[in-house]
Amino acid sequence: MCFLFFFVLLFFSLFFFFLGINFLLFSMVYFIEMNLISLNSSMIVMTFLLDWMSLLFMSVVLFISSMVIFYSYNYMYDDLNLSRFIMLILMFVLSMLLLIISPNMISILLGWDGLGLVSYCLVIYYQNVKSFNSGMLTVLSNRIGDVFILLTISWMLNYGGWNFIFYLDFMKNSLEMKLISLMIFIAAITKSAQIPFSSWLPAAMAAPTPVSALVHSSTLVTAGVYLLIRFSDSFSGSLFNLMLMISGMTMFMSGVGANFENDLKKIVALSTLSQLGMMLMILSMGYKYISFFHLLTHALFKSLLFLCSGLIIHNMKNIQDIRFMGSLSFQLPVTSVCFNFSNLSLCGFPFLAGFYSKDLILEMFLMENLNLFVLFMLIFSSIMTVSYTFRLIFYTMVGDFNLTSLNFLNNESWIMLFSMLNLMFMTTIGGSMVMWLIFPCVNMICLPFIYKIIPLILIIIGGVLGYVIFIMNLGSFSLSFYFIKTYLGTMMFLPVLSTYKIMKLPMVFMKVNSYLDKSWMEYFGGQGFFYNLNFYLKMIEWMQYNMVMKFLMLFYLFFIIIFMIY
Repeated sequence: MCFLFFFVLLFFSLFFFFLGINFLLFSMVYFIEMNLISLNSSMIVMTFLLDWMSLLFMSVVLFISSMVIFYSYNYMYDDLNLSRFIMLILMFVLSMLLLIISPNMISILLGWDGLGLVSYCLVIYYQNVKSFNSGMLTVLSNRIGDVFILLTISWMLNYGGWNFIFYLDFMKNSLEMKLISLMIFIAAITKSAQIPFSSWLPAAMAAPTPVSALVHSSTLVTAGVYLLIRFSDSFSGSLFNLMLMISGMTMFMSGVGANFENDLKKIVALSTLSQLGMMLMILSMGYKYISFFHLLTHALFKSLLFLCSGLIIHNMKNIQDIRFMGSLSFQLPVTSVCFNFSNLSLCGFPFLAGFYSKDLILEMFLMENLNLFVLFMLIFSSIMTVSYTFRLIFYTMVGDFNLTSLNFLNNESWIMLFSMLNLMFMTTIGGSMVMWLIFPCVNMICLPFIYKIIPLILIIIGGVLGYVIFIMNLGSFSLSFYFIKTYLGTMMFLPVLSTYKIMKLPMVFMKVNSYLDKSWMEYFGGQGFFYNLNFYLKMIEWMQYNMVMKFLMLFYLFFIIIFMIY
């Protein structure tokens, strides 16, 4: 079944890719309406928007999905529910495709909710307490975005339809569109895990690694960015400024946190968070096509990074701590080559996929008239990206193997390597290929020489900083430094604040309510009512019992009351 779906998804990926090139070359946009149900004057219509952007994105999603399903055949080989796992992944991909081609808020909600529900099922796949907690945090965080999508749907009734693509230019500066844009923005940052909704992204690493490769490269977390790209024509300047600040803070927080993290999958998850922040930063400047370009290149190298991490964890007998790794280049040579390619592409190493988009983003920012704070956030976050990447390379490739003296890392399956080598090929040539397609006319970038070589300078500084962090034992300095390390390493206590602190007040009310249920509420509520009703019914029953003495006593009592009144 895995091989069948692999060939089907790969075929459709190539089909959509060539179709997207055709649409791009001839500037075609197809708006398809299908009338599902017509009753009197009411119609239920399904609409699809096909342009070069949606077709290229669907092609990348299907390509990565095909490689993940092929990889999962070996990775999940011993799993008893492999067919269920593959079906969940296919449902996930179909939900994402529905969201990509939808110009209608109702069908976007279907894809949006489908992503949230299936991601919950995939995060709790291993069925332990940690997975259940992570899944609940994931689905509840995403429910906030679902609520704002529902509010958008209800507010768009003012326009007489839910096809938002018609109203972006028409109502650009109206109060209604500003409100709708704000609600879309809040929904998107919950799905893309920006501050203050960032804590669910590392928690979602409880899912199997092939799921992480799919979720955190091209589907779930990029859905919010893609929706913002579609809505960006209607955004106001103040909303762009808000987006710039939130994305810059998210980049800064995730970049610093990844330098103090020791879990391999969480480091890669935090790097995803950092790159999402970069996409939103360049989108906040108005460059939606550059943001989309980085979204595509990021999907390619990040899926490869997750698949390499999965094979390393698979061979390490499910140990994810990078302090136990070392000299993997001798044990897993082909995996190490793919791993280093994806890491260097993440850094923006020249002529890999990440270089074309990240270098373009940095140069566009340097051309803009921005203040020093924004530039500092961007440049420092880029240095942190290179730093944690090189730290990860030093921990995994340099030094001794720290787990055991036995050499058992020899399970490089050809099925896993096939997926990884295909993605490595796309990571190598995908950036230049997509850039030549999307930007046939070269952007005019006029910068002095020192600004032009800033990306290379950032790579050198970040590499040196990563080596310094690698050789320093950061946890053994002092108690105050340990507090700072914990503060920065736990995303500035964001997971704690978004779980324990938010739940503390409702838990107090629940505790008080449980006390009331056990005492006063029972006395004055159902139990007390039943007790009193039972008592009065017994009294009435006693009074109505056929005894002459009781009738006479009641008669005399009634006579005395009447006498006292008059």
